[in-house]
Amino acid sequence: MLMKHKPGSVRSGKGARIDRDGAEALAVSALGFLAAEPERLDRFMALTGLAPDTLRLAAGEPGFLVAVLDHVVSDESLLLTFSANAGRPPEEALMARDLLAGPNAMGLREG
Repeated sequence: MLMKHKPGSVRSGKGARIDRDGAEALAVSALGFLAAEPERLDRFMALTGLAPDTLRLAAGEPGFLVAVLDHVVSDESLLLTFSANAGRPPEEALMARDLLAGPNAMGLREG
């Protein structure tokens, strides 16, 4: 039997589903997690080239939430700490990142 899913949502192998709104909410939560610890936020800003005065402007740019999730999922320790803090499985951050990045992020085309 084929399982239909909502367009714009991603399902993991374990049946969890996340849609765009959920992915964005998780990314905002990840940003809050980074901002809660100055060392985490400083590392994120250093790696992205952002400064405190440009962070707020960057937050409104397309792709910013993807960059936040990219940063979190690129460091296993950070990912596991964020996931435990958020009470969500680590795979959900990966799914959210993939959903927000879209198929073209890896050279794939829809259709």
